[in-house]
Amino acid sequence: MKSGILVCSLALILSGFNVAAQHAQHTSAKADTLYLSLNDVWELTNVQSKEVQLQNTESLIRTQNVLDAKVERFPTLTVFASVDKATNMPIYSNGLGNKPEQHDVIHTLYNSGASMYFNLYDGNKQNLKIQEAKILDKRAAIAKQQTQSEIRYKAAQLFLELQKSMIFKQVIINDIADQEKQLHEVQQFYKNGVILKSDVLRIELELSKRKMSLVQIENDILITNQQLSFYLGSNENSIVIPKTEGLATNQIESYDEALKVALVNAFKQQVSEQNVELSELGIKKIKANVRPSIGVTGNFTFANPQIFLYPYNDSWYTLGLVGLKASFPISSLYHNTHKLRKAKLEYEKEEIAHHHITDQIKQEVKEAYLRYEEALILIDVNEKNKQFAKENARIIKNTYFNKTALVTDLLDADIQVLRTQFELEASKINAQNKYYLLQLAKGIL
Repeated sequence: MKSGILVCSLALILSGFNVAAQHAQHTSAKADTLYLSLNDVWELTNVQSKEVQLQNTESLIRTQNVLDAKVERFPTLTVFASVDKATNMPIYSNGLGNKPEQHDVIHTLYNSGASMYFNLYDGNKQNLKIQEAKILDKRAAIAKQQTQSEIRYKAAQLFLELQKSMIFKQVIINDIADQEKQLHEVQQFYKNGVILKSDVLRIELELSKRKMSLVQIENDILITNQQLSFYLGSNENSIVIPKTEGLATNQIESYDEALKVALVNAFKQQVSEQNVELSELGIKKIKANVRPSIGVTGNFTFANPQIFLYPYNDSWYTLGLVGLKASFPISSLYHNTHKLRKAKLEYEKEEIAHHHITDQIKQEVKEAYLRYEEALILIDVNEKNKQFAKENARIIKNTYFNKTALVTDLLDADIQVLRTQFELEASKINAQNKYYLLQLAKGIL
């Protein structure tokens, strides 16, 4: 009776798997299918990724700041015009307590003209401002490259995860087919009275677990596809089918050579160098505060009445003035003292931070390099484990059907074969992941 209930339960579970699989296939049929290589994914992320787009915009803003700073070298030009109405001017020649005399004045005053100032020297402040804008522009360009590289690695992680899930799916499908054949053989032995019913039920139970694993793997594929679609800018229901590519296990340089590349190209290193330059420039800007400013001034006036020189008269006149203007901020001699000390401390801080980042890069490259080598070794180990597991399963299967092994031994051997297959494929994907992580640490992904 209990055996009958267990068989019915297994039948319901299997029917549920079939419905879930049909639903997944129906959902997938509605979605677009994209056959992409990893390079295709990277090309799309460079254009579609929101984070990359933000950095692109920030880089454009910094470029405009450089152009704006250069334009400020040009003379400052101003045009002006005004019309004023004036009242008569009361003159209290006999004291405030007496009636004033009304002095007639020109009631309408017109004034128009243009003024100009051209900076000749202001302590080199304008050139320093341009240099600062250029450094910020370069730093923004580095941040843009860094974001692109980080997004490429994240996209590669998802792509590899998707590739691994699809490989797992094929492995489990093949394994289910093998287990169904084995189940058929066991059922024949049961019909012949060679083995117990419990052996058949145990094998059916393991088969149902594998089918449940298939459902989980298919869900993993759908979830990873949605995550990847956000980087690709595609429909979130799109199905990406990774194109088969060779394992990215190219022979790499020695650790010393890899570190040499990283110390030049690592993004954190480049950003830190720009920060040091900015802090050094900050010292120069503070020192520029105690330098004179010299410029050419010009003014042209077209006005009525003429009240610039005495005697005044109700006539239109023009007047042009050109000269030199010089100033020196005396207060900066004492206002600048602590500002300069602060700027020098900022420079020292950035120097220390730069050395700290260099240490971080060395550690990251060392770890990534060793993990990649470790991943390559693991592939060889798992290759051998897979062969051992297959041979062990073959031996156990023969002994089981010869009644010299238990069903638990048979199931354990089959599970071990499946596990070693998963571990081998996972180690291959992991090696690719570590390879790209090393390239990211070196700043060349």
